[in-house]
Amino acid sequence: MIIDRLFEEVQKLGPICVGLDTDLSYIPEHLNSIESIADRVFKFNKDIIDSTKDLVAVYKLQIAYYEALGVEGLMAYKKTLEYLRGKNKLSIGDIKRSDIAKTAEMYAKAHFEGDFEADFITLSPFMGYDSIKPYLSYLESGEKGIFVLLRTSNPGALDIEYLESKGETLYNIIGDNLDKIAEKYIGDYGYSSLGFVVGDNIMDSGEQDDIRKRFPRTFFLIPGYGAQGGKASTVRKLLNELNGGVVNSSRGIITSHIKHKDEADYDDKNYTKYIREAVLKMKEDICG
Repeated sequence: MIIDRLFEEVQKLGPICVGLDTDLSYIPEHLNSIESIADRVFKFNKDIIDSTKDLVAVYKLQIAYYEALGVEGLMAYKKTLEYLRGKNKLSIGDIKRSDIAKTAEMYAKAHFEGDFEADFITLSPFMGYDSIKPYLSYLESGEKGIFVLLRTSNPGALDIEYLESKGETLYNIIGDNLDKIAEKYIGDYGYSSLGFVVGDNIMDSGEQDDIRKRFPRTFFLIPGYGAQGGKASTVRKLLNELNGGVVNSSRGIITSHIKHKDEADYDDKNYTKYIREAVLKMKEDICG
């Protein structure tokens, strides 16, 4: 199952997920000679993958960055996913879709097959559990997985996810119901291919302990580390012995070279050195 493969990658390389949320302003000047936006973005992504693939369990592509660049951006998205697949690296298509019936079926087909095929995708559950159902046949195959938004890393999470009913937060109620669905897709290492998105920032320590204990067989995609203020100490509470989840950092990694531009020895063409160093620093911070 795909979740077993992710578990094994984390066990071997650590729980690092690099977010390839590529904005044109992040790309080093020497790559601006590449006329095609699709090729320029892909070259940047490829360089990052090549320089970090021995350190990173999975890469996450936030599709909005590619959609904002139009057709060429989506070509870069496609090429990056294909490249990851060719390098035997796992991918998460961060698409956060939410719809029902035939529309959801088409979203599933678009992002689990064809040009935009990823190993995992992100979904929003707030239209109801029938919005998750059209994706489940792909989980049954063992070849795909999903991460459903549960407790997100943005301050606005407090607006809805923390609403209470009978003394329970909405996110725990949703998690309990999804957990019943998830039990059908448990892999060899005890985790389901139906995982949750759980942010590691703006939670208090008690919540982190509670959510990990409440959903012991759920694999977490953990945003919020780095640029959003999340800390390694909180991340570790959401993991199980440094597995059972992957910790995403996007801007904190892929813009790390920009912080060094004013240094005397900065080499624009060797920018991946700084990106690799940022991944190593993140890994050391979390794993020790």
